[in-house]
Amino acid sequence: MKVKTSVTLSPDVLEAIDRRCPEGRSRSEFLEQAAWDVIRRADRVESDAREIEILNAIADGKFGEPPDSYLYGVPPESLGSDFFDEDFAVATR
Repeated sequence: MKVKTSVTLSPDVLEAIDRRCPEGRSRSEFLEQAAWDVIRRADRVESDAREIEILNAIADGKFGEPPDSYLYGVPPESLGSDFFDEDFAVATR
């Protein structure tokens, strides 16, 4: 169910919406999609912040001793530019 509402926009914003709105799509659909995009982005930022907080707490030992697996990692740049450039390109395809 949709709820009808009124929004006041500047002429410049309305003109930009009209330029970007695909053929056959209403301004309402365009604005609803834009609002959902902003909401999802904000949700993702909040989720990322919670995850960082949890990871930092783990690393600080707030949940017992942190795992030591990070001690065994090797920074890719320390492996040399030939290894890093070629293997990174393959690994990210």
